[in-house]
Amino acid sequence: MGLGAAGWLRSALNQNAELRSRLNRIHSESVICDQVVSVNIIPSPDEASEQIHVSLPLSQQVSHESRLSMSESVSEFFDAQEVLLSASSSENEASDDESYVSDVSDNISEDNTSVADNISRQILNGELTGGAFRNGRRTCLPSPCPDTSNINLWNILRNNIGKDLSKVSMPVELNEPLNTLQHLCEELEYSELLDKAAESDDVYERMVLIAAFATSGYASTYYRAGSKPFNPVLGETYETIREDKGFRFFAEQVSHHPPISACHCESKNFVFWQDIRWKNKFWGKSMEILPIGTLNVTLPKYGDCYVWNKVTTCIHNILSGRRWIEHYGEVTIRNTKSSACICKLTFVKVNYWNSNVNEVQGVIMDQEGKVVHRLFGKWHEGLYCGVGPSAKCIWRPGSMPTNYERYYGFTRFAIELNELDPALKDLLPSTDARFRPDQRFLEEGNLETAAAEKQRIEERQRTRRRYLEENNMEHIPKFFKKVFDANQREAWVSNDSYWELRKDPGFSKVETLVLW
Repeated sequence: MGLGAAGWLRSALNQNAELRSRLNRIHSESVICDQVVSVNIIPSPDEASEQIHVSLPLSQQVSHESRLSMSESVSEFFDAQEVLLSASSSENEASDDESYVSDVSDNISEDNTSVADNISRQILNGELTGGAFRNGRRTCLPSPCPDTSNINLWNILRNNIGKDLSKVSMPVELNEPLNTLQHLCEELEYSELLDKAAESDDVYERMVLIAAFATSGYASTYYRAGSKPFNPVLGETYETIREDKGFRFFAEQVSHHPPISACHCESKNFVFWQDIRWKNKFWGKSMEILPIGTLNVTLPKYGDCYVWNKVTTCIHNILSGRRWIEHYGEVTIRNTKSSACICKLTFVKVNYWNSNVNEVQGVIMDQEGKVVHRLFGKWHEGLYCGVGPSAKCIWRPGSMPTNYERYYGFTRFAIELNELDPALKDLLPSTDARFRPDQRFLEEGNLETAAAEKQRIEERQRTRRRYLEENNMEHIPKFFKKVFDANQREAWVSNDSYWELRKDPGFSKVETLVLW
């Protein structure tokens, strides 16, 4: 009995040493360890007025008192696990090790992200500077989301089963204080993936990073099934300049029926644009959102031009129960300037045989069809490249703000999108979404006025549309032009006038539509 226990102990120690070695290798290979958190610290009034810029590697811990290297943290983790393992059955076979290490690898990546989040929280709380911290953008909405439990959706939707819901007016309480144009900008929350792609000389690695970017665009929807964005009115616009991310973005609603939203984003490393139209179908218990259009990214350094499609979105339990959102379908990413490789991603649909929600699987193949890289993960948790325990985490979303459930499920990036800096008022066109009154009143918690303004704006748009039809006139978008791609598909691209017109003194002397 004693010899058997000693043998088992030696075996367990050997397995533990092997696991520790493999885990250290996984950590050393993880691309997350190379990321840097860049923050601006604004001193408190008691300190010097000089602004301090700090770059903090994710592999570093925050405080001196609790500082541990990653290897020490891993060692401490396994020491704790050994106690649990020794109390469990000895039937644990080597076949279980793979999944176990994979789980641990995921935890390590999560730990790296939590370090960044801890840094952010400590700076925001003044713990690192001894004073107030501001990053120049707001960190909370003015008012929490309204209670919608008293709204009977069945009375609104029962006559529209199987129909397109884009023409159905909804109560303002069902909206969130962002519109579809701002949602397009939200897809650029993790634009650093494009920056990283623009720095890689490896054609396959660039495709991996583009695939991660394509996946990341869905992450912010996870907590947003309870509300819908405002539909932009024809001619509505939105812009944002993100010095922290190094890009500038603008968008315009170029068509109302069918609804088409177009956007354009540029930085020194990439150019991104898309035009998307949606078809909404209500099926009684769920609603499907079918996107039509393509997303495009060019990397000027390499001459690459990546093109891909969006997948179907479904919101479940529309009428009762807890609503949840699902994305499913196939995404194909091609580089139209090179046939070196292609990426195929599958957003897996939940069904009777597969209960894993939000799963994403994919492959990068060379021009002969040979698989070069395998991708897997979940669109709300992260994307990995590789197989099993040696897989690298390519992307993981940031943590959610405090009390996000009370504030529409917005991410930190989403919270900033509708903020209107007083200094911008004279620079923006009057058609910018941040001037839209119903959306602004909803954000401020003034539901009665928001509802009245929404109805007024919608009626104004209907009147304008009738005027155009009666006079055989066509709306001409101001900042985008219609073109036809190689497949003769209609597309909308920038006409390169927005930023020229925005130059000093902004749009104050430019004639724009009166939308509200």
